[in-house]
Amino acid sequence: MPPVVDTAIRNLGPCLHDSPLALNVQRGDRIGNFVSDKTRVRHQVEIAPGEPVDADTYFEKAGPRQKIFFDPRKTRAAIVTCGGLCPGLNNVIRSAFLELHHNYGVREVLGIRHGFLGLTANGETPLELAPELVDHIHRNGGTILSSSRGQQETGDMVDFLVQRGISILLCVGGDGTQKGAHALAEEIARRQLPISVVGVPKTIDNDVQYVRQTFGYFSAIESARAILDGAHCESKGAPNGIGLVKLMGRDSGFIAAGAAVASQEVNFVLVPEVPLRLDGPKGFLAALHRRMVERHHAVVVVAEGAGQDLLAAENGADKSDNRKKADVGIFLRDRIAAYFKEKGTEVNLKYIDPSYVIRSVSANSQDARLCDAYARHAVHAAMAGKTDLIVGDWNGVYVHVPIPLAVASRKKIDVESDLWHAVISATGQPQTWD
Repeated sequence: MPPVVDTAIRNLGPCLHDSPLALNVQRGDRIGNFVSDKTRVRHQVEIAPGEPVDADTYFEKAGPRQKIFFDPRKTRAAIVTCGGLCPGLNNVIRSAFLELHHNYGVREVLGIRHGFLGLTANGETPLELAPELVDHIHRNGGTILSSSRGQQETGDMVDFLVQRGISILLCVGGDGTQKGAHALAEEIARRQLPISVVGVPKTIDNDVQYVRQTFGYFSAIESARAILDGAHCESKGAPNGIGLVKLMGRDSGFIAAGAAVASQEVNFVLVPEVPLRLDGPKGFLAALHRRMVERHHAVVVVAEGAGQDLLAAENGADKSDNRKKADVGIFLRDRIAAYFKEKGTEVNLKYIDPSYVIRSVSANSQDARLCDAYARHAVHAAMAGKTDLIVGDWNGVYVHVPIPLAVASRKKIDVESDLWHAVISATGQPQTWD
């Protein structure tokens, strides 16, 4: 039997208020529809021969409900952005505010400053969001609310929500942020408070489970592609040129893989999912040497989490409780230079680390659409009194995913998937370094 997947969504209580949205439940009348609380999305979409059938696991479909838990006229909502910068943060803030303010009629929406720090007594006074304040912010990268990493005392943050009379908190962030959001929801439930906590999945690494695409990923690979194309020009513009580019990807190599396939100018992609071996006739350095002998130039892309077993790991974790990674980019730069020096071959090695530049760009059209959808579905869930969930995208359908399920593990590249096959086809590199 397949493992049991708990997809049950927590609710604050019965929904007694009519939604103010101009929707109905009739099909074929050219008016948008409410989503029934009983509508489900199947978890298992593909069934391979001999694979057990999971006929019991479904996700709750996201979308506006006809009956809602909160009275919009008496509701105060807040939005917080946490963790590192990511393309699309301002888009999410704007779309969530517009849905709350214009469509639901929520009179006050606060913007929490500097991440979870803003939910404490030591934080800055929240911004009171208004149409004129958010009017053009989607054109810019970053977040008007500022963001930060770091954990705060859960009890203090719940005290803040109570003191400020906040009924809805939208938490925009990745794995660490959503773990913090779950802790908030747990403490709120323990106190039996009518406060909804809903997450919007933000991570440039695209590694959140049950979310086909986190916002920011498309913009990241678009920006990274331009950098890889530049690295290709650099490598061809000098004798025996090597362009070495380090991209984001702490535990998953989706950006490195996606950008390499988009560029079609990359010769080696090193990701956390494929163990890296440098030495020996089948190792990476020997493969790079063969490439240089044959073509006299190469572009290498490495995700920041690749090859960590080869490095002396740094101790501890960062403020978001992410395990620190040693710098594989600098490590590879030095090992490549030393290897070719030992071989008596002079190379022109250019090392490029564009991570923070990529994080700060504005969202492209594809991400802008995704940000808008996630933000509005998060508002719908919160207004219906749902809590302790993120909005996911399961095979093209927006669903509610319990936060504990979403953060139980990180999504990783399947090295037998079409994506990794595309990487191998585009680069010509070996399937493994064994």
